[in-house]
Amino acid sequence: MKNIVRILFLMAIMATTFAFSTATPAKAQVTAGLCDNPIDVLTSAFCAAREAIEEERSIDLTIVQSWTFEQQEFTNGIDWGCIDGIAAVDVRPVFYGWTFRFTALNGQIHTARVSFVDLDTIAVCDEIALATDAPAPAGAPSNPNLPAPVTGAGAAGTFELGGHVNGLGTQTVSNMQTAGMTWVKKQLRFRVGDSTGQAESFIADANGKGFKLLLGIVGYTDEMANYDQYIQNYATFVGQVAAKMTSGGAIEIWNEPNIDREWPTGRISGAEYTRLLAASYNAIKSANPNVIVISGAPAPTGAEAAYPGAVVNDDNFMRQMRDAGATAYMDCLGLHYNEGIVSPTQNSGDPRSYYPTQYFSSMFARGANIFPDRPVCWTELGYLSGEGMGEPIPSNFSWAENVTVAQQAQWLAEAAQLSRQSGRVRIMIIWNVNFEIWGSDPMGGYAMMRPNGTCPACASLDAVMP
Repeated sequence: MKNIVRILFLMAIMATTFAFSTATPAKAQVTAGLCDNPIDVLTSAFCAAREAIEEERSIDLTIVQSWTFEQQEFTNGIDWGCIDGIAAVDVRPVFYGWTFRFTALNGQIHTARVSFVDLDTIAVCDEIALATDAPAPAGAPSNPNLPAPVTGAGAAGTFELGGHVNGLGTQTVSNMQTAGMTWVKKQLRFRVGDSTGQAESFIADANGKGFKLLLGIVGYTDEMANYDQYIQNYATFVGQVAAKMTSGGAIEIWNEPNIDREWPTGRISGAEYTRLLAASYNAIKSANPNVIVISGAPAPTGAEAAYPGAVVNDDNFMRQMRDAGATAYMDCLGLHYNEGIVSPTQNSGDPRSYYPTQYFSSMFARGANIFPDRPVCWTELGYLSGEGMGEPIPSNFSWAENVTVAQQAQWLAEAAQLSRQSGRVRIMIIWNVNFEIWGSDPMGGYAMMRPNGTCPACASLDAVMP
């Protein structure tokens, strides 16, 4: 299954919703209220980090210029790379958690790490940076080995909704229109030497039925041995496709390139992917500057340590992309979210052992905080329900066995509403509208259109879409 002004985004986690507000260094953010009665694990972690820094440094961080957080894997333990001069034997074996950064009113940036599992395990990092040390704004590549980005139209506009479809039959089109959808997503597998015929067919079908097309173009790993040549072949093809998108549209450059199902084993790297992204961006913008270029959404995962060479955690992969200069070669950051079993308004309550990819808000922040200068495009967002499928849910997806179709409909509507209200999301593509496959990859369980012919999510989305 699938700008130039630097701004920092404040996530305020509430009991039933979340909101994003922007803050420049000239403004202050009051954080005291968040800790009066923390009602979820993320807020509790925020409070623990702030209080630990205040106690160690005898400072007051209830009013700050800004604060941010991200989920991280601490490869060598929570203290390593945070506390100077610590002996390896003294590093605590905590490998997953949050990193919080508070920019005080004097411009000093204080950092603390908090364990996912035990909020009492905190490392206050020794380095105190200055806000003036922030990286240069986007617009020029930070990697001198990449070409200068071609000027394009970007991803200007307000929030729009769409769905990944398996065909655009009459009932599917009607249901999508009821749901307030204006985008269709299709995925295209590219072989070197292919013509643009299939892409043109997808474009004509979508546009002819009143939709804009988001086309995810993915190649084959067995053709990537000569990667330099492959980059040129792929970039040429996506440029040719963009030239055919005369009514506009969007192209997502690859799909889940952080796992070896979609990228060669042992060669998974956000930096190497950025080389493909850069060449593709320039080819697309040269052919049609109005086509939105979306970075390939990584698979949400924390399995890097268990499968070295075969998986890179999505947040690590995106940081590698950022450090390689990817910001200059995307109009929108592609993200996926498809493993939720609680409402997107919740930041706790999932019975599984906590991991941030399970929750809508933390999955959103996982990418949005790494690329604060780019909007987000959910190119795959869905909730799995086995209700009404006629057979038990596949064992590998048993985590979703209690999700009902009514919950699926409610949660999709809430995710759309939260995405629109965030001000950061340009496009949200629901995975999926009308797939019917039910097997080891239970696509039909994600479908809005259910086997009994109903589409509860269509009505719930209609209620929240303007």
